[in-house]
Amino acid sequence: MSLSSQPAAISGTLRVLGSLLAYPDAAMRGHLAEMRGILAFEDALPRHRLHTLETFIDRLASTDALDVEAEYVQLFDCGRATSLHLFEHVHGDSRDRGPAMIDLAQTYEKAGLHLAPGELPDYLPVVLEFASTQPLREARALLGEVSHIINGLHCTLRDRESAYAEIAAALLELAGETPKAVKPAAEPSLDEAWAEPPAFDGCSAKGQARPGAPQPVRIVRKQAQTGAVK
Repeated sequence: MSLSSQPAAISGTLRVLGSLLAYPDAAMRGHLAEMRGILAFEDALPRHRLHTLETFIDRLASTDALDVEAEYVQLFDCGRATSLHLFEHVHGDSRDRGPAMIDLAQTYEKAGLHLAPGELPDYLPVVLEFASTQPLREARALLGEVSHIINGLHCTLRDRESAYAEIAAALLELAGETPKAVKPAAEPSLDEAWAEPPAFDGCSAKGQARPGAPQPVRIVRKQAQTGAVK
């Protein structure tokens, strides 16, 4: 979408796209017709993207509920590459994630947006809900800050032939960008990711020395995160 064809408003579209990325329970699917109407009314996306999103909405409405929910869990809850929690992609499990979460939650609170119990501030539907409350320029700027994460998510979803890739592509278009091909980062298997360290192995796990022996310091080069969420 060129600068000359920027939409006048995107708040409704952002809320719809965030809702479509949420868990597709009965309550969410009960608003699908309303979501389709908002997308058409606001007309913030290119025609071809509106058409693919309408097709996606129709599929959610017509597919068996258990199948839709199972597909969602398998896609978004079984690996970091498709995680909808943005700081998973930026900080992983490092200690930096906690302070970043606090900062983001405080940003929401200052704007009058308070999270529901158990809701994490870096969850993409929450980020989009917050963006929808901002003026157009600020909303697009926020999308631009996380566009590299959304682009990686789009590539992974597209490689898995998931229709959810259309939502990520729509978000990139709202940010004034186009999807770019990137190679998804390798991630450990589920067994490896959930593995517990040995309970009685001293400090020998993860390359550390045994008790009483010198502990090595491992220096890891930190990848620069252009436009990362802060």
